[in-house]
Amino acid sequence: MLWTLLIGGIAGWLAGKLMRGDGFGVLIDILVGVVGGWLGGWLFGRLGIHMGNGFIGSLIVALVGSVILIWLVRLVKGK
Repeated sequence: MLWTLLIGGIAGWLAGKLMRGDGFGVLIDILVGVVGGWLGGWLFGRLGIHMGNGFIGSLIVALVGSVILIWLVRLVKGK
């Protein structure tokens, strides 16, 4: 659980910076990172891509999922 929050927090924060936004605040960034990690894990699994089970692999998967999630949220919000 702590590992998921740590990876999610870092991925959410990085995704906010990469997407050139102000972010959504610390708690929402962590939530976006955690949900993005699940989204990225599902997407990578569907594509047959395995990044490994370590910190860097998990962070990359969560970051990709978070960026996709932020993009989708902004698309729906019209920003």
